[in-house]
Amino acid sequence: MLFFFACVAALIVGYFIYGKFVDNVFTPDAKRTTPAYAMRDDVDYMPMPMWKLMFIQVLDIAGIGPIFGPILGALYGPVALIWIVIGCIFAGAVHDYFSGMLSIRNNGASVPELVGEYLGMTARQVMRVFAFVLLMLVGVVFVLAPAKLLTGLTGIETGILVACIFGYYFLATILPIDKLIGKLYPLFGALLLVMTVSLAIALMFSGHTMLPNLDFAVNFHPGDKPIWPLLFITLSCGAISGFHATQSPLMARCVKNEKEGRPVFYGAMIIEGIIGLIWCTLGLSFYESPEALNAVIAAGSPSAVVSEVANALLGPIGGIFAIIAVVILPITSGDTAFRSTRLIVAETFKMDQGPAIKRLLIAVPLFALGYIISTQNFSAIWRYFGFSNQCLSMLVLWTSAVYLAQRAKLHWIASIPATFMTAVVATFICQAKIGFGLDMNISIMIGIAAAIAAFGAFFVKYVRPKAAVEAN
Repeated sequence: MLFFFACVAALIVGYFIYGKFVDNVFTPDAKRTTPAYAMRDDVDYMPMPMWKLMFIQVLDIAGIGPIFGPILGALYGPVALIWIVIGCIFAGAVHDYFSGMLSIRNNGASVPELVGEYLGMTARQVMRVFAFVLLMLVGVVFVLAPAKLLTGLTGIETGILVACIFGYYFLATILPIDKLIGKLYPLFGALLLVMTVSLAIALMFSGHTMLPNLDFAVNFHPGDKPIWPLLFITLSCGAISGFHATQSPLMARCVKNEKEGRPVFYGAMIIEGIIGLIWCTLGLSFYESPEALNAVIAAGSPSAVVSEVANALLGPIGGIFAIIAVVILPITSGDTAFRSTRLIVAETFKMDQGPAIKRLLIAVPLFALGYIISTQNFSAIWRYFGFSNQCLSMLVLWTSAVYLAQRAKLHWIASIPATFMTAVVATFICQAKIGFGLDMNISIMIGIAAAIAAFGAFFVKYVRPKAAVEAN
């Protein structure tokens, strides 16, 4: 139990100390006019209160990731808790902070435009396609996943629920951000946090020992899957996730003052880290062994774990509310995934999104495509999601490092986690069956070589002495 509280405390202290340090390196300007005012259209760009932005950002970035990811991460043992804490403070929250703050500095630009601004036109074009495909897949999956959870809860046919969720997503995509998202998300966020904390408290007073095995030197995975690099691909939300970079610009368009960036972007990631920490702890504590946890996952996916844990710890009524809170997560990321896609398309084709008709011109074919995708078996494509997601996080961190290096600021806060994630994704795609299927030792060597090469190229091309930057 003490170790759990130490992890929570580390995340909170990380926000106040390292988050402040990162904020100081970026140097937000309280006098600078933000896109919420400079480009106000009362649809996507408008000033909103900071507390609302925090709740919206938490739900935007979360999805099912900070629950399902940590549950799957728990199969590897307590080392997953360490990754959540270190990854969240030094990589994920830094990634989210810069994806939001750089968007503010670039008129609320989406992630393809940000990457292109600092890494070049080729990177911009690749990211436009990459982000579009990623967000469409996320949007569709976040229709199907909550629909199936609600079917289990209500007995209503999944097809009917899919239609209802698609209808909500369409409205959330085209209406001004303060109409549905701004009004519902604070309520949803409060429910999510209350139920997640309730589960942690219930675990403490149940017959289960909290974190009974803290042997960090052992890989507990029943399938003997290697911690490196699979843990860092599997457990993304709660530690670091590239998907977040597609969502941060939504709030960057509504921030009233650059000084609000740390709580809205860095702080929201810390909150997600705490949610991930709780669910990983539940997975490690509720079941007698990783084999028992894996059996439930194999029989019904991580959603079966959510249902079983919630009902056992909170009873039937509490369990229903806990499951509803979990259903909220994919829904509140699915709607903003489609909204982000609309804005990326609009930026690509220079389409003003103030008039409703122009929003409909993008949204209608977008949802038609989403419906078609939902009827297909796209599991082969989805298997690449974890890899693609962490590739995106790597690119955003390198973009952040370039931004800092060009201004002779402390690029290490971004370049070190970028180098680490480069090693993760390169090693994974080399050894994975969906990749090149190489021997693990060879894959590790290639991953390390790729990380060193990427850092070397970055250092040679972008890192300049401060005097040289000031002279220009």
